Amino acid sequence: MNDPRVNIPEWTVSELSSALKRSIEDNFGYVRVRGEISGYRGPHSSGHCYFALKDENARVEAVVWRASFARMRIKPEEGMEVVVTGRLTTYPGRSTYQIIVESLAPAGVGALMALLEERKKRLAAEGLFDPARKQLLPYLPGVIGVITSPTGAVIRDILHRLADRFPRRVLLWPVRVQGDGAAEEIAAAIRGFNALPADSMLPQPDVLIVARGGGSIEDLWSFNEEIVARAAADSMIPLISAVGHETDTTLIDFVADQRAPTPTAAAEMAVPVRAELIDRVTDVARRAFACWQRGQDARRSELRSAARALPSAEELLNLPRQRLDAAADRLPRALRANAQLHHTALSRIASRLTPQTLRLRLAREDERLISVMRHLGRCLHVARERRRDHYVAIGARLVAGLRANAHAHAVRIGRERDRVRAASERAHRATLARIDRCDAQLERVGQLLGALSYHGVLARGFALVRDGEGRPMHAAAEISPGLKLDIEFNDGRVPAIATGGPASKPVSSAAAVAPRRRRRRDGGEGQGSLF
Repeated sequence: MNDPRVNIPEWTVSELSSALKRSIEDNFGYVRVRGEISGYRGPHSSGHCYFALKDENARVEAVVWRASFARMRIKPEEGMEVVVTGRLTTYPGRSTYQIIVESLAPAGVGALMALLEERKKRLAAEGLFDPARKQLLPYLPGVIGVITSPTGAVIRDILHRLADRFPRRVLLWPVRVQGDGAAEEIAAAIRGFNALPADSMLPQPDVLIVARGGGSIEDLWSFNEEIVARAAADSMIPLISAVGHETDTTLIDFVADQRAPTPTAAAEMAVPVRAELIDRVTDVARRAFACWQRGQDARRSELRSAARALPSAEELLNLPRQRLDAAADRLPRALRANAQLHHTALSRIASRLTPQTLRLRLAREDERLISVMRHLGRCLHVARERRRDHYVAIGARLVAGLRANAHAHAVRIGRERDRVRAASERAHRATLARIDRCDAQLERVGQLLGALSYHGVLARGFALVRDGEGRPMHAAAEISPGLKLDIEFNDGRVPAIATGGPASKPVSSAAAVAPRRRRRRDGGEGQGSLF
C-alpha cells in the first residue's frame, strides 16, 4: 500500500524559512506590543539594540536598528514597561521570530514617574544632588547666558524682567525644549557656554538660566534626561533651573545650583533691583561721610588738646643751643691736641726708617730669591726626567698594542675573506640552480601556452573568422550579406565576402544533448552526463 505522504513536495531549510518569514510579515505587518524590557545591555558596537519584551506568560525578541534608536526620545532601559510599534519578522539563522521596533513609549504616566524616580535615586546615590557641591550665584553678573527656545514667551519674559530690575548683557543659546533631540541640544548648550574661552570675542557668562514654560510631564521630559542632568552637574558656571511652573519638578531642578519656580523668578534671582541698590549705596555713602566728619572733628579736638600740653619751640631749642656753644668752645683746643699727637707718631716712625735698614732688607730678599730660583731649577730637572721616563714607558706599551691590534685585524680579515669566498661560491651555485628552475618553469609555461593557444585548435582543422576590422565573429547571426571576412587557417589567412545570412536557427546544446541522454537510459553505451 502506497503512503500518500511520499508525494508531499520537499522543502529545503532556506525555502521553509523564507516561506515562514513571508507568512509572518504578510499576516502581521505593523503591530503594537506592550511588555517589560528584559536583557537590555545598551547599544551594540554596531549601534543596534537587542533585548526582549516579556510578560508573565511569554516573551518575544526585539531589535532596534541604529537609525530608529537615534530618533527615539525615550531610550529603552532594563525593566521598563513600554509599548512598542514595529514589524514582526523572523530570524532564519536561529529559527526565531522577532519584532523590529521603530518607536517606543512608556506604558502610561505611571511608567514615566517610575522611570523618573529610578533615575532620581541613581543620580542621588552618585552625589549629584548634594548641597555641598552647589555654587553660589554672583551678586551682580556682567553677562547672563540663557538656554531656551528663541520663539517662545520665556525669553521675552526674562529680558523684560532684567530690563526692569537691572539691565545686563544677555547671551541666548537657542535650543528646542521638547521633542526628539531636545535633551542633546540642551546638554550641548550647557557645555558650550562652559567651553567659551575667557579671551574670546564672545564672553563667558557669569550665570546660566535654563528656562522653559509649563506643560505636561511628556512635554518636560527632555529636562528629565540623564544627559541634561549630568551636563548641569558638570557646569562650572552657576546654573539656575527655571523649568515649568511652581508645581513642575524635573531632574535638572535637583542638580542645578538654584531652582526658580518660573522663568521670571529666575531673572529676579540673577540680578538685584537697580533702584534699591542705588538707594542702598547712597545711604551707605551718606553714613560713611557722616562717620568721616565725626572722626575728623574728634581728631581735631585731640590735636588742639595735645598742642596746649606741648612746650614752645624756643623752650625745646634752648638746651641743644647751649650744648652747641660748649662744643664750639672746645673744638680749637681739640684740633691742636689731635695735630700734636699725629706729629709725634710720625716723628717716631721716621726715626726708625733709615737707608741702612732698607739696604739690609733688600739684601735679605735677594738671597731668598736666589735660593728659590736654585730650588726651582732642580725641581724642573727632576720633573723633566720623570716625565721622559713616563713617556718612554707609554711609547713602549703603545708600540706593543699597535702590533697586537694589527695582528688581530689581519687574522679577522683573513677569516672574513674566507667567509666571503664561501658565501660567493654558495651564491653562485644558488644562482645557477635558480636559473635552471626558471628555465624549466618557462619551458612548462611555454608548453601550457602552446596547449591552450587557439593555434592548436586551428591545427586540428578548425578556422577562426574575423570581420573586416579584425574582431572575432562568435555567431552566425553576426554575419550580414556583403560583410568582409578574414578566415584564418592553420597555414594562413584567406579573405572572403559573406553572400547571405544564417541558413537556419542553431540547435541549442541542451536539445542536442537530450536525445543522447535518452538513448543512454535506453541501454546505450557511454558514461552519461555527470550533471
